[in-house]
Amino acid sequence: MVRLYGLLFLAEVVLAICALISCLSAEEGEIRALPRVAWVLIILFFPLVGSIAWFVAGREPAGRRPRTAWPVGNGFAETERRRPVAPDDDPEFLAALKEQARRDDQDLLRQWEADLRRREEELRRRTDDRDRPEV
Repeated sequence: MVRLYGLLFLAEVVLAICALISCLSAEEGEIRALPRVAWVLIILFFPLVGSIAWFVAGREPAGRRPRTAWPVGNGFAETERRRPVAPDDDPEFLAALKEQARRDDQDLLRQWEADLRRREEELRRRTDDRDRPEV
């Protein structure tokens, strides 16, 4: 008898885990009757009844929704999905980076030119000092 209860308890836990995974991975349009948070709480607090209720009434039946090779969306709102994922995908960021690199290059070139002028002037002074006759 203890083995039977253990087996039923294990089946209930597996059913609750499957229902939680199904609920959390369902798209927003596939969830019926209650919001996702309410379904998660029902499944957690009433594992057997909540899991069965989720599979019967909570999700859109498989026949009604169009099946695609990949699930639509990534769990974020549509506005968040449109923004660039990485900084190197953002055109504004790339333009700002290019402008900053251009300014840095110009500053470096100015420093090099100033250093070159200073060295040339120093070299001229040395050669002028050598060419002067001693009195």
